Order: sequence, then C-alpha cells, then structure tokens
Amino acid sequence: MAVLIAPTKSNLIKAKASLDLSKKGFELLDKKRNVLVKEMMNLVDKAKDIQSRIYNTIEEAYAALQTVNITMGIKNVESIAHSIPKDEEFEILLKSVMGVDIPMLKYEEKDVLPTYGFHNSNPAMDEAAHKFREVKYMIYELAEIDNSIFKLAREIQKTQKRTNALQHIQIPKYKEQVKYIQEVLEEKEREDFFRLKRIKGRSN
Repeated sequence: MAVLIAPTKSNLIKAKASLDLSKKGFELLDKKRNVLVKEMMNLVDKAKDIQSRIYNTIEEAYAALQTVNITMGIKNVESIAHSIPKDEEFEILLKSVMGVDIPMLKYEEKDVLPTYGFHNSNPAMDEAAHKFREVKYMIYELAEIDNSIFKLAREIQKTQKRTNALQHIQIPKYKEQVKYIQEVLEEKEREDFFRLKRIKGRSN
C-alpha cells in the first residue's frame, strides 16, 4: 500500500488519532449492526408466527362462511356483507431502533357489532364475521412487522458497507501510515544518534 504522507511527528499524531477514531467507529457500527440483526431476526420469527395464525384463522373463517352460504344462501350472505360498513381506522406512528424509524400501527380492536338482524342470520354468520375481523387485525400487525423488517434490512446493509470500509480500507490505511512514519522517524533518530556519536568521538 502506497503511503503518500510526510513522515513528521505531527502527521504521526494525526495518523494515530485517525486510526483510533476509525477503530472506535468500527466498534460502534459493529454493535449497531448486531443489535439491528437481532431485532430483525426477532421480527422474522414473529412474522412467521402471525402468518401461521392468519392461515389457520382464514381456514376457520371460510369454513364458517361455507356453512353460512349453505344454510342462508349466497345472495343473502352477499346482501348482508354489503351492509357492513368499512372500518379502517388506524394511525401510523414511528419508533426509533438504533436511529432507524420503525412504523407502528395504532388501532383499537373493536368487537363485532352486527349490522344485520338476528332473524336474518345464524351463529355461523357471527362466527365468520368474528374470524374475518381477527384476520384483519393480524394483517395490520403483519404489515407493520414486514415494513419494519424491510427498513432494518436496508439499514443493516448500509451499516455493513460502512463497517467493511472501516475494517478493510480506513483502518489498514492508517495502520500503514503509522507504521511508515514510525519506521522513518526511528531510522532518523538512529542516524542522528550515530552522527552525534561520531562527532563526540572526533572531539575526543
């Protein structure tokens, strides 16, 4: 590695300071990366769990819906479904994880309030409505987690690039500078010492 720097004591001090700063920066970024990876892996496990619950609940919901379709007729079920108002009230908030803004969905889980008459429905209808509402809230949670995983993964990638640059470029560069300057200064000190010794020998 070519070291284009004047071998002076002031440059040695600067190189040592830059090396120390680079090492500390690497340690901090490495810790940040480890925290982000741990957080992301926890979210990945949560996402898998929620996905499994969603699939199971959807199966139960459609089983109940199939019973409703058979006992009440598809047209009656469609008519009731169209009468149910859309409920998508939620707020997107942000929390910080090691400087990364992670989205959070704030919402209130409400009980199913039938908008249809009981004489026009049956228990399977209530069960299907309840299960589909459960799925909706789980999808909210899954969307929040998936978005968080994406943001964390992107930040981990950026942090990895910076740690690689410090580990493989900056730190070796400053190490080489320190080594080069120290060797030149030590050689100069030895030459000065022998020169001084010769001068003293001549004077004697």
